[in-house]
Amino acid sequence: MSEPPGAAVSLAEAPTSTDIPSRQLTAQRVQPLRRPGRWIVTAVVLVLVAQILHGLFTNPFYQWDRFRYWFLRPTVLDGLLVTLEVAALSAVLGLLGGILLALGRLSGSPVLRAVSWTYTWLFRSIPLIVVLIFLYNFSALYNTLSLGVPFGPAFISFDESKLATDMTIAVIGLSLNEAAYAAEVVRGGVLSVDQGQHEAAAALGLPRGYQFRRIVFPQALRSITPNYVNQLIGLIKSTSLVFYVSLLDLFGSVQSMGNTYPGDIVPLLMVATVWYLILTSAVSVVQFYVERYYARGATRSLPPTPLQRARTALTELRARLRREAAV
Repeated sequence: MSEPPGAAVSLAEAPTSTDIPSRQLTAQRVQPLRRPGRWIVTAVVLVLVAQILHGLFTNPFYQWDRFRYWFLRPTVLDGLLVTLEVAALSAVLGLLGGILLALGRLSGSPVLRAVSWTYTWLFRSIPLIVVLIFLYNFSALYNTLSLGVPFGPAFISFDESKLATDMTIAVIGLSLNEAAYAAEVVRGGVLSVDQGQHEAAAALGLPRGYQFRRIVFPQALRSITPNYVNQLIGLIKSTSLVFYVSLLDLFGSVQSMGNTYPGDIVPLLMVATVWYLILTSAVSVVQFYVERYYARGATRSLPPTPLQRARTALTELRARLRREAAV
């Protein structure tokens, strides 16, 4: 007896996956949604990138032969070493100063809060070049520096002109500026820690200093690290300003050689550009692994490293090729 059209088929009579050929199952796969707009934008971007690269490598004005000549010259490497030294010292001193300023902002003392807020406001408002030039001419305002009783006798005196070398001025100027920004980064990281962590540590009777060092600050580093690394990248680029206080860093060396060899200005600027790209890229790599380290316990699985991502992509590509070959 035939069933009327539209009648339901029982589960026992329904065909199973074993009854359907594998080729028919493969043919019924769900096709991904086509996105023509994405392909059009991708094609436009590839064309623009190709044009930029073509102009970069075919334009004789860049003088890539002179670029190779200057890239590892001792003058440039000496300037690079000065840049690394200034950036490293300023980063450490700036972070330490930022931590102290952040603790002052979070302190219960109104004097410490006011002084910390004023310092942060002042140095975030003044351009860095103004700070460096002011420190460079500081000896015109104060010939000697002394420690003693205010409005009273001085116990120790220093000759400012002998202490304020070009390196000292550069490091102090960058550190003072960096501490103001680092203070806000650290304060934001500390405030991001859940209040329950503070209450639990206080309930255990732990000293305030121990609470900050072992409980609050390690958790705050998850928020501090990416923001401060951005500041560190900006600090590396800001070292180019120390040229104006007579310190020959990487940019200062390139600028000096450009004045001596006017025909090589463009390749010398490209040398400085590539070295700054290398330095900031190295900092970004360190940032990734530091963030990955402090992400332990906060995420279910750690973010994959670039090598792990490459292996996963290669494995997926092989599996896709095998599936297509089976069809």
